[in-house]
Amino acid sequence: MQPSQLQAVLERLARPRVLVIGDLILDRYVTGDVERISPEAPIPVLNAKSTQEKLGGSGNVAANLRAMEAEVEIVGVVGNDSHGRRIVGMMQDQGVVTDGVVVDAARPTTEKTRMVSGVQQVLRVDWETTRAIPDECARRIVSELPQRIARAGALIISDYGKGLLTRVVLAGAIEIAKRHGVPVLVDPKGSDFTRYKGATLITPNRKEAEEALGRRLPELKDIPQAAQDLMRVADLSAAVITLSRDGMFLMTKGGQSIHVPTFAREVFDVTGAGDTVISHLALYLAAGLDLESAVHLANHAAGIVVGKAGAASVTRDELFERLDLFERGWRSNSKVVAGERLAAQLKLWRSEHKRIVFTNGCFDILHVGHVDYLRFARMQGDVLLVGVNDDDSVKRLKGPSRPINTLEDRMNVLAALEMVDGVTSFTEDTPAQIIERVTPHVLVKGRDWEHKGVVGREWVEQHGGKVVLADLVPGRSTTSVIERARSAERP
Repeated sequence: MQPSQLQAVLERLARPRVLVIGDLILDRYVTGDVERISPEAPIPVLNAKSTQEKLGGSGNVAANLRAMEAEVEIVGVVGNDSHGRRIVGMMQDQGVVTDGVVVDAARPTTEKTRMVSGVQQVLRVDWETTRAIPDECARRIVSELPQRIARAGALIISDYGKGLLTRVVLAGAIEIAKRHGVPVLVDPKGSDFTRYKGATLITPNRKEAEEALGRRLPELKDIPQAAQDLMRVADLSAAVITLSRDGMFLMTKGGQSIHVPTFAREVFDVTGAGDTVISHLALYLAAGLDLESAVHLANHAAGIVVGKAGAASVTRDELFERLDLFERGWRSNSKVVAGERLAAQLKLWRSEHKRIVFTNGCFDILHVGHVDYLRFARMQGDVLLVGVNDDDSVKRLKGPSRPINTLEDRMNVLAALEMVDGVTSFTEDTPAQIIERVTPHVLVKGRDWEHKGVVGREWVEQHGGKVVLADLVPGRSTTSVIERARSAERP
């Protein structure tokens, strides 16, 4: 589907009510720096700087729904402890109805603490019990489901294997939903998908589908049969298999099948991406959208959320903006940006808290020195934007015989490099204006500029950024390449 079509759907999207039943988890992130190894054991020492708490598990599903302005009610279990009260309070702060949350004093609230240095997790500590909730508790939950399901447009079953979703709870919830004509969407766990028999839709990732079917699914051609087999096993109306970098695959009992390629610009953290997919699918189905439109929109939402750190959500404005950027031509060349597209890209990166690196040059004939230089530049932050002199400015700087390659060719070659996240151009002889427009966190220039004075240094440093000088590969330059080519042509 075209981005403009999806934008039109998003503009008319209602705000339906969605019921979530699933395991509640408190996600804690302890962030700092690792600069030494412990003298007590061969392990890194994290110098902690900050702590952040987020809703995990089905709480993250609820957060995703609320970010998209849905009405949300949740059913789950927490312990009689501070973590359980914290989860309930966080959900209430977001406007989630929490009357269905049961307190079980016999079990602790599930908590996952992740120790993070830079963008790398160095350790995860889990506090949890995965034993099944007592039958009495399960029956109590099911007894209150009819009224909750009756007022919902869709039901999400978010299974993290922490003991809430026993067969009593699953069978009861699915049967009641079918009786009220409410679609049931399942984010599964484990290898026995018969537990979800009678649900409407299931959303396993490739690994989960492999575990359920007992076979590998290494290629895209293996996915359609896998989806059919999953539908047969659990008596489903449809299956959506998420495929990471390969996007998503939808198959319905009626024979409809769609493969939607991924639209993620960059994968920063896949934590909670499955929560985003199922929450968006449920929202769209509850609002009366067709399944194909729902899958396309959910795929775009997942492409946004994997560019954020930790369990994260996507707002309507973010999704609309992403579709707008695709409509303007990201699909054909997603990295070449100028004008409003450059402004939108910078706004998006900053909203995702990306550390922006900028460098510039003519990049007339790309060689190994350029590749090493750009790879070094990319390592200084999260995204690398390259500014390229236009053809007239190259002539003024290098002489009438340059550039060898046109601006369009030079930009497209740079955009093809994996370490480059964006390419733009400028017409001036110096990059001062484009640097002020970008205001990067890091400005990278070659070591040969150390004594010439780096253009833009004062602006960047005044705005809290820094300048980094890169060592150059000896004997590698565009001029030397051109000279060698001319020597080879001489008789």
